[in-house]
Amino acid sequence: MDTNFLLRISFESLSIHKLRTFLTMLGVIIGVAAVIAMLSIGEGAKREALEQISILGINNVIINAKVPEEQRGSDVSLQRSAGLSLADGENILEFSELVANVVPQRYEPIQTISHRSNEAAVRVVATVPKFIYSSSIEVDYGRFIGDIDIRDFSQVCVLGAKAKRSLFAFDDPIGKKVRIGDLDFTVIGVMVDKYIGRGKVEGLQLKNFNEDVYIPLSTAQKKLERVASGGTNFRGFFWSSSSEGGQAYNTPEIDQLTITVTDLKFVPIVTKLVERIMARRHAGVEDYEVVVPESLLRQSQKTQQIFNIVMGAIAGLSLLVGGIGIMNIMLASVLERTREIGIRRAIGARRTDIMRQFLIEAVTICLLGCVIGLILGLIISRGISFYAGWPTIVSLFSIILAIGVSATVGIVFGLFPAHKASKLDVIESLRYE
Repeated sequence: MDTNFLLRISFESLSIHKLRTFLTMLGVIIGVAAVIAMLSIGEGAKREALEQISILGINNVIINAKVPEEQRGSDVSLQRSAGLSLADGENILEFSELVANVVPQRYEPIQTISHRSNEAAVRVVATVPKFIYSSSIEVDYGRFIGDIDIRDFSQVCVLGAKAKRSLFAFDDPIGKKVRIGDLDFTVIGVMVDKYIGRGKVEGLQLKNFNEDVYIPLSTAQKKLERVASGGTNFRGFFWSSSSEGGQAYNTPEIDQLTITVTDLKFVPIVTKLVERIMARRHAGVEDYEVVVPESLLRQSQKTQQIFNIVMGAIAGLSLLVGGIGIMNIMLASVLERTREIGIRRAIGARRTDIMRQFLIEAVTICLLGCVIGLILGLIISRGISFYAGWPTIVSLFSIILAIGVSATVGIVFGLFPAHKASKLDVIESLRYE
């Protein structure tokens, strides 16, 4: 028998019992939909983590100022550390073969800025021109802070995309004034709108960079107060005092140092170097923390791999159950169609023809279930993205995997019933009622 004839009679056999066929493929439908949905969540989370870490800079090592825990040292040891400072960055920058540049950032205790009657909740970041090279954030139009702005203590600023929308809506803000604290700053540029997802990766909380407003570091040092009223700066640090009424440790000069490494392979070396330099300069006082985006990326990938394996195993169980269901129904079908098999054998059908017919039926059930499962999986992934706010990406790999596994399930679980059908005795089959 040729393949076209076998396909035709297989489809006719399946179409006679439509409900039974649908219930048979239900396990495959659920399994494939689960595979597509689970892998789309995993791929979306992976892509989001990559985008978030890329903002920090994969070639960067970041030092954040933090409040030291007093119980780890006496007031005397705490006073030996001046906190995170520009001098720390200059010391690290001496290793020019490993370090491309060091960018300081200082977060000002100003939570809103204004333009006429409009206000915007922002994070005011005082930094230097090289900041633009240490992250993936780019200028949309206008320009970023320049060396001349640092030299002249210029009152200029660059707005994040969200800050620009809040203050100016669709108007061009270049050349216009915004009020930052008690001073007027001229807008010289607007940053590109940067998506940051849920703002958290491997326990590291990311800020919304679209709310940032950038000003020259020299201007902030000369014209803006470092500590807000109540002893709390913008990052929420509280600079406590000792029992004698004196300050137990110093307000840091800056809040962050971003160290750009010349080559990705040097990141582990630079990390160890930075840790040793900082421990020496700060006399063992832990008033800083070192964050390595490259390590976060590796940890994120490892976590994601475990997640994909677990989710894939759960979805695979659904396909396994579906395959067992197919085998049971096909065995019942063989028993039900024993006389038909005997007649086909009697008029010239070979054992291989009978085996191919039942295999085709099993694979057809699986592939039809796969198609319906793919559609259902796409709908589920879209629904998850829309209602839960999780990014989902249906990759070509997940579709090929689903189709391949479905065909394999059909062949594996259809092989035994097909083999049993082909081994039936012709005379006994014709006598079967």
